[in-house]
Amino acid sequence: MVKKHILLLGLFLLATVGLRAQNYNNFKVAKSIEIFSSVLNQLNLNYVDTIHPVQLTQTAIEDMLGKMDPYTVYVPEKNMSAFNLMLSGIYGGIGSMIQKQGDYVVITEPYQGFPAQKAGLKAGDKIIAINGKPAKGMPSLAVSKLLKGDPGSHFQLTVRHFGADKDTTLTLTREQIRIPNVPYYGVVGGDIGYIRLTQFSPNAANDVRNAFVALKENHDIKGVILDLRNNGGGLLNEAVKIANIFVKKGQTIVTTKGKLSSNNRVYKTPGPVIDRKIPLAILVNGNTASASEIVSGSMQDLDRGVVIGQQTFGKGLVQNTVSLPYGGKIKITIAKYYIPSGRCIQAIDYFGRYKNGRPERVPDSLTHAFKTADGRTVKDGGGIKPDIIMKPIVFSQVSADLYAQNYIFDFANTFCLQHKTIAPPMKFRISDSVFNQFKKFVLDKGFSYKTETGSLIKRLRQSAKRENYFKVLEPTIDSLQNTLKAEKKKDIDKHKKEIAEMLRVEIATRYYYQRGKTAASLVNDDEVSKAVGVLKDKALYESVLAGKHKKKKTK
Repeated sequence: MVKKHILLLGLFLLATVGLRAQNYNNFKVAKSIEIFSSVLNQLNLNYVDTIHPVQLTQTAIEDMLGKMDPYTVYVPEKNMSAFNLMLSGIYGGIGSMIQKQGDYVVITEPYQGFPAQKAGLKAGDKIIAINGKPAKGMPSLAVSKLLKGDPGSHFQLTVRHFGADKDTTLTLTREQIRIPNVPYYGVVGGDIGYIRLTQFSPNAANDVRNAFVALKENHDIKGVILDLRNNGGGLLNEAVKIANIFVKKGQTIVTTKGKLSSNNRVYKTPGPVIDRKIPLAILVNGNTASASEIVSGSMQDLDRGVVIGQQTFGKGLVQNTVSLPYGGKIKITIAKYYIPSGRCIQAIDYFGRYKNGRPERVPDSLTHAFKTADGRTVKDGGGIKPDIIMKPIVFSQVSADLYAQNYIFDFANTFCLQHKTIAPPMKFRISDSVFNQFKKFVLDKGFSYKTETGSLIKRLRQSAKRENYFKVLEPTIDSLQNTLKAEKKKDIDKHKKEIAEMLRVEIATRYYYQRGKTAASLVNDDEVSKAVGVLKDKALYESVLAGKHKKKKTK
């Protein structure tokens, strides 16, 4: 009895201390608000010049939140449209990607079936004016705002079609644009279903479910690939529902734990499973984050599927959006999430203190081991480590510059003007003749690019002059310069395979839009090929899920 009283007293004291600490913290918050208000008021009354209180307040808020994690952010009223688009994937507009190129913003990719495409706009078309307002010199964001508006509203768009010598004015009607969660699904390797999921906005789970059911009903698929590469996540509930396609009802997929008990929740699969047996492969990379990691991580923890690719981003934090006065909102990190094995995959510790004052990745020495449903060892603290690790694609400098300087983009537009049709995206290839045309196109336009080696030679030349060695070293430096120049001329041929692949996908996009772009990209995708091989090899698939397959990087 005495021990019971002592225990109750201890709990009471802990609660009292906790309540006092919270009250003291509340006092400090109130005190800080009063001080800030007073400072702003005194500036307004006494400062030598007129102040801008809205800008000052926003700067103060952003600086304050800069001390938190990067997912806790303030969204002022003026940015709510972009914020809502990010959450919903829906907006009123013409349905096209745009990019600033030189003095003008150009159409880079119209979405099939939406106003831009239906009006005949194509990649490379320059936006000259919107409702008579000249667009020359406008940044992309300003043009984007003018193109968007209420569905059903009309406006005039003046463009210079790629390859044309005069402007054309069109009347367009804005529509509700819903960016698809699943831009493509189909069959690869003869009998393996493939589904690409690009975001977790509303209806993502329905989109994946519908794609999976269609694949099962229309094809005799023996396995399915869920591609989550470059998927930055989104709604947690959608992730749970997507997991439900492959695991039974009532299975815990994710648990959230925060400071407030109201933020401690267990998310279980809500409905009947679609298919518990079909072999499953999930593709991930370093840009696979958040809800994507819930899906891939839960499938790994439950031994339901094989994860293939590179280690994921490692975002194990949950945000909630709270409304603020005058139309703004704040997105606040309220909890960490934990997948079925009990691990949190958050890679960076934003809540610890470090000597350099910056958050750091959780070191391997501080990670913990957990067990999957069938006893495989998995670890926390750094994203999802794939069961089969693939080396990431690293493009050569010449390929990267050809893409960044829009040579790939411009050649695809020129090719499109000269060819009315091409073969289907999975059969279309870049012939030697077309590749040679591209080389001539590039050289005629004076393509050049910088290399790290070239920068070092330039610095060597400068250092030699500064240190009075140039007279002796000049012949050697000139020889290095000439050798590099000669080698750079060979780079396009040296990297023909990857350049031709970039051209093939870019050109296919002109004719077949998003679906064609994805379909074309699958033809020479090593990770897709690896997934197909694993799903077709029952013994290999089962050995991976049994933890008997060694994790080693493959090309």
